[in-house]
Amino acid sequence: MSDPSRPYEAASPPDSGNAGQPAAGGLRAAAGAFAKSLGAAPWSAWFGLAVIAVYVIVAVFAPLIAPYGESEVVGAQFSPWSNAFPLGTDNLGRDTFTRLIYGARNTVGIAFVTTCLAFIIGGGAGLLAATVGRWLDQFLARAVDVLMAIPQLIFAMLLLTIFGTSVPTLIVIIAVLDSTRVFRLARAAGMNVVVMDFVEVARLRGEGLGWIVRREILPNILPPLIAEFGMRFCFVFLLISSLSFLGIGIQPPTADWGSMVRDNAILITYGDITPLLPAAAIALLTVGVNFVVDWFLHETSGLHDES
Repeated sequence: MSDPSRPYEAASPPDSGNAGQPAAGGLRAAAGAFAKSLGAAPWSAWFGLAVIAVYVIVAVFAPLIAPYGESEVVGAQFSPWSNAFPLGTDNLGRDTFTRLIYGARNTVGIAFVTTCLAFIIGGGAGLLAATVGRWLDQFLARAVDVLMAIPQLIFAMLLLTIFGTSVPTLIVIIAVLDSTRVFRLARAAGMNVVVMDFVEVARLRGEGLGWIVRREILPNILPPLIAEFGMRFCFVFLLISSLSFLGIGIQPPTADWGSMVRDNAILITYGDITPLLPAAAIALLTVGVNFVVDWFLHETSGLHDES
């Protein structure tokens, strides 16, 4: 069943005789609708998609694109821009262009994994709290309130100082702290859907908790969650870069844009723009992701004109 007043319809119960056909038809319809909306997307959305595509290609094929090794010392300290070193060298004589390329792989990759883990933790807990309710909802909500009462950057610095700055530790700590924001969104959106008639019908029909969450609740809250994923990715990306700039994020010799700004900051004194390049890479990706998120929210909110 579905409620026509909802902007996103619930998934209908599966048909035992043709279980695979409706799903395939729904996927084809969704793909067609996405292609249509993409064709009518504004230039800002196309710009954001192009930026994301370039960053993904650079991150995946970094070893093939980079002219030198990630931590290879290839020249003198702070060598100027030249044919051998297109963007000069850093404070240890490593090629800055190579470090920028590997920085995309490390910073963006770690931020993406961290955001995925945050959504698994926060989204799962939020849906569970909204569906089960009662004492579990109160317990999880109060725990999230406690975590959110502490400034995220300061709390992350404290935990990284205690537990170490390895990449797995960094991912887990930031994912847990960022999952609190995802929990609130998933819980609020889920509670709006749980009270709908089609969810109650599914319960009376004897469907299990997992089936109800997967087939009735999640499809109705997926668009705002996808948009929030882009926003949370930007926040996680900036947080990791900030921690690396402070020296407690991704550790040397691993290339990271935040630490590159710190290592080459002295060049600003001499009018060299090299320290601004990793900062510009951070800003460009943030702007690109936000453009795509804005377009996606516009498409899924129902505010655009239908032609």
